Amino acid sequence: MSTTYDVTGMTCGHCAQAVTTELSAVAGVTGVQVDVETGRVVVEGEGFTDAQVAEAVDEAGYALA
Repeated sequence: MSTTYDVTGMTCGHCAQAVTTELSAVAGVTGVQVDVETGRVVVEGEGFTDAQVAEAVDEAGYALA
């Protein structure tokens, strides 16, 4: 399963790495692709919830749009 989210506030590679690190720690997530230019994050895997993704993005210092 692949789900795309819009994330606000990302501006650089460090932002992408922070979001990737937090999302990769969520149970069920098997892959993360971040596009800083569009603000889109594709999360792959099964068994994770939108709430878990939102919490992980928040932990990284950003927010779902």
